[in-house]
Amino acid sequence: MSRTLLVTSALPYANGSIHLGHMVEHIQTDIWVRHQRMRGHTVYLICADDTHGTPVMLAAEAQGITPEQMIEKARIEHMQDFAGFHIAHDLYYSTHTPETREYASEIYNRLKAAGLIAIRPIEQLFDPVRNMFLPDRFIKGECPRCHAKDQYGDSCEVCGASYAPTDMIDPVSVVSGARPVKKTSEHHFFTLGRCEAFLRQWTRSGTIPVEAANKLDEWFEAGLADWDISRDKPYFGFEIPGAPDKFFYVWLDAPIGYIGTFKKLATERGLDFDAFWGNNSTAELYHFIGKDILYFHSLFWPAMLESAGFRTPTQLFVHGFLTVNGQKMSKSRGSFITASNYLKHLDPEYLRYYYAAKLNAGMDDIDLSLDDFVARVNSDLVGKYVNIASRTAGFISKRFEGRLSNELPEAAVSLTERFYAEAESIAALFDAREFGKALREIMILADAANQFVDNIKPWDLSKDNARNNELQQVCTACLEIFRLLTLFLKPVLPILSEKVEAFLDIPALTWNHAHAGASILGHHIKPYQHLITRVDPKKIEALVDSSKETLTQEPTESVVRPETPALPPVEETIGIDDFSRIDLRVARIIAAEAVEEADKLLRLTLDIGVGQRIVFAGIKSAYTPEQLVGRLTVMVANLSPRKMRFGESQGMVLAAGDGTGLYLLSPDSGAVPGLRIK
Repeated sequence: MSRTLLVTSALPYANGSIHLGHMVEHIQTDIWVRHQRMRGHTVYLICADDTHGTPVMLAAEAQGITPEQMIEKARIEHMQDFAGFHIAHDLYYSTHTPETREYASEIYNRLKAAGLIAIRPIEQLFDPVRNMFLPDRFIKGECPRCHAKDQYGDSCEVCGASYAPTDMIDPVSVVSGARPVKKTSEHHFFTLGRCEAFLRQWTRSGTIPVEAANKLDEWFEAGLADWDISRDKPYFGFEIPGAPDKFFYVWLDAPIGYIGTFKKLATERGLDFDAFWGNNSTAELYHFIGKDILYFHSLFWPAMLESAGFRTPTQLFVHGFLTVNGQKMSKSRGSFITASNYLKHLDPEYLRYYYAAKLNAGMDDIDLSLDDFVARVNSDLVGKYVNIASRTAGFISKRFEGRLSNELPEAAVSLTERFYAEAESIAALFDAREFGKALREIMILADAANQFVDNIKPWDLSKDNARNNELQQVCTACLEIFRLLTLFLKPVLPILSEKVEAFLDIPALTWNHAHAGASILGHHIKPYQHLITRVDPKKIEALVDSSKETLTQEPTESVVRPETPALPPVEETIGIDDFSRIDLRVARIIAAEAVEEADKLLRLTLDIGVGQRIVFAGIKSAYTPEQLVGRLTVMVANLSPRKMRFGESQGMVLAAGDGTGLYLLSPDSGAVPGLRIK
């Protein structure tokens, strides 16, 4: 039965380039959408730039342009990047549009009419130099609990404490460096707690992964707090109706951008808007998102939609994060790779295939191992898949004027029937987003096909003219198998598949062609031309090197989410005598475990050569325990022990932060535990 689906990916923030972390989600989305289209379903894929917030306002100011100019420039760049990776959007739009403004205002007014908006004064930190209220992440200071320095205004990365910015000790504005003052302002709140009964039911109805629903239970147990949906001027965004100088918080209007973007598409194509977003919608709605924004999409978003009389998502498809070579993407290592830089060096379908081979329906993180990337692409796509055509197509062109046999050799009948029989199970794996499993099944079939070629040896058959009929049948069987492999891989490799369709001179492949009745027996094909090249490891090296250069030359690039600032300049200096008192030692991490009661802490057992130390480190967001065991790092060995509710922390490991993440410091190879750093 034909279905109608509306599919979205999370909206990339306008203040940053598209990088390979973004591409995990967008490639996953595109593969699933292409598969559904091949199944005969009607699918609309939309996305847009997330454009509002303080970071965009400040970044545009720093560049000497208007926010509108900046976000349009970013949108064009993002569209080019996605097009380069063959992402088949029906519309790529922006949240700074009349459509999104209209629906943000409409939803707010409906929530207000339903008694779900509360207005009350709150005390905030205010930058007297820039004359603006400061978002939490634009404030740094001393943690009020453990007294760690240089912490952000909402939580401490050392002890894991959460707090109000007004509770910080010696806060400083990241924007100007000034000491902020406390000021009171009226804010608008969405009373999320009143939607708890609906949200408990919705999150357990199959709309989100079970493991995600289990996590959300913690929020229900703690009680759903009112959500602050307003910001004071100056702010780049939409003004709240009836509230001069008050603006919608970016996370309110960003998801409404899905509605605004579809409204634009519906207007352009004459689609029935209510059939997709009305309370009685007959279409299916799917959001592909990362697990870092699950909270917004599984609580605030459905609560707003339900309360305002719009339909809620059919399902949220949630994926994990990307690591490169087993670690977080790193600018210094050259593994923080932008989409545009990748496209200068490598075929986008290499990455589409590699990601697909790693992806499943769960929330697991995936790793881009560059060595494995080279090996897998060369082995699977070149050595197994394309190899079948390159070893047999030439005989058809040279000996038989491009004409395939009307029959299959007896030795190939059972093999081709196996391909037809497994088509539906492979399609089901794509439908379930089990791409890795699907590709494993496809490559098992490719192995069987290559084994057939190796056993039958068409090159030997070609030496005996008396066996021409057998040669034609064998090569025909191989190319029919190649057609089926292409069909199976088409959602992942759309451009390569188009080349194969042109070479075989057949219509665009769909899942309706995965049977013997659609075979190419007796068909005339075009001369074979080279389809794909092997990945040259030197191109990987060049990509890594150029990523380092690009990020060194362009320090203004940011990939932060809204209201995550750049780091402030260094303002305080110390003398050499102060520094000489710090005992820095090489340490080996011999054990690591998560601290269940803290969102950001790991409990590390360190070997420092003369004994062991226990250190609680706020690096859970950057590393899993498995990534750390056995690794060398640097610790402050003479720091006074600090009592924490989880135990005593007997030192501090060193990590660097750039506003987007944490990077544990490591000594050069050859260092041993206990060495003092001088």
